Amino acid sequence: MKKLKLIISLVAISLVSFTSCDVNGLGDAPDLSSATSANLNKIFDISTNNSGNVKITPIGEGITKSTVLFGDGTGGSSSADVLPGQSTSHTYPEGNYTVTIKTYSLSGEETTTTYPLVVTFSAPTNIKLEQSFSGTTLSLSATADNANGIQVLWGDGGANEVPTTLTGSLGNPFTGMHNYAPGVYTLTVKALSGGAATSSKTFPIVVFGPFSLPVTYENPIQNYNGGGSFGGADVAVVDNPSKTGINTSEKVWRITKNVGAEVWAGTYTPLASPNGVPINIDNGSKFKIMVYSSEIGKSLHFQLEDGNGYTPGIDVPITVANQWQELTFDFSAAGIPAGKIFNQYVFQYNLAANGSGEIVYVDNITQTK
Repeated sequence: MKKLKLIISLVAISLVSFTSCDVNGLGDAPDLSSATSANLNKIFDISTNNSGNVKITPIGEGITKSTVLFGDGTGGSSSADVLPGQSTSHTYPEGNYTVTIKTYSLSGEETTTTYPLVVTFSAPTNIKLEQSFSGTTLSLSATADNANGIQVLWGDGGANEVPTTLTGSLGNPFTGMHNYAPGVYTLTVKALSGGAATSSKTFPIVVFGPFSLPVTYENPIQNYNGGGSFGGADVAVVDNPSKTGINTSEKVWRITKNVGAEVWAGTYTPLASPNGVPINIDNGSKFKIMVYSSEIGKSLHFQLEDGNGYTPGIDVPITVANQWQELTFDFSAAGIPAGKIFNQYVFQYNLAANGSGEIVYVDNITQTK
C-alpha cells in the first residue's frame, strides 16, 4: 500500500511539472530586453567622430538568430542577420530612426522589438590651415577634428561669393587651390559635421605681388622677407632711423653684421619667377641705392647672381656718416652680356673683416641706364 502511494505521488509531481512548462509557453521563446535607456546603451554603440557609424548588438536569452532592420531604407543593405553574441554595424546620416530587431528562438518563434535611435553630429573643432604660394596661386590644406567636409570663402568674391568645397574626407586633410590678385584678404574656413552643426574660423591671407625693382620697402604686398641672410648677418624691415635729407620714407632695410659674423656675411633677395621678376641687364647697368651708416670708410657690396655661378659684384664706399646718401653701382664695365638675366641680388657689408656689430640701412633700390 505504501509503495502504491509513492508511485502515485511521483506521477502527480511529474504531471504538474510538465503542465507548468506547457502552460507558460516560455520554454523556447527568447527573453528580450525592452527599450529602456540602459538597454539602448547596450544595444547601440554610436561613434563620436561624426562618421555616423553605429554598432548594433541584439541582447536577450535563448536567441538563435537576430535580424536587424536599420530603419533608414530598403533593399539588401537595409538589414543584417546577426548570430548570438555578435554585432553588426551600419552608417547613418544625422537623424532619428526606428531600429527593428527580430529574434528567433530554438523552436523558430519570432519576436519583434523596436528601438529608437538618435544620431547627432557635433560641430568640428580645432580648425587648422596650411598654405603655400606659387606666385599668386594659393595651395591650401585644411584640417578639423571630426569634419566630414570643409568649405572656404576665399575672400575675394564680394558679398555674394559662393563657398568652395575642398577635396578630402573625414580624418584627412581637405585641399584646394585658388588664384588671387595681389592684396590682403580674409579667408573663411567652414568645417562641416555632416549634419546641422558647423564651425568656422577666419585667417588673414596676404598675397604678395611678384618681387621686382624698384624696391622701396613700403609696399604691403611685396614680400621683402622672401630671401634671407647668411654667415651670421641679420636682416629686417624697420622704421627709418633718420627721416631726413634725401630719404623721408617710413620703412627701410636694416642689415646687421653681428659680432663674429663671417667676413662674407650678407643678405640675399631672390627674384626668380613666379614669385619675382628677374633683373634684365638691358634695362640698365647702373643701380642706385640709398644707404645710411653711422661710420664712413667701409664699403657696401652689391652683387648680381644668375643662379648658374655668374656673380658680378661691385663695392662702393660709404663717405658720410649719420645721414642718407645715394650710392651708384655701375656694372657698365663689368662685361655683362646683353640680355643677361639675374635671378637674385646680394648685399654684403665690409668684406674686409669679420663682423663687429655694424649696422647699415638700405632703401630705394632702382635700376637705370
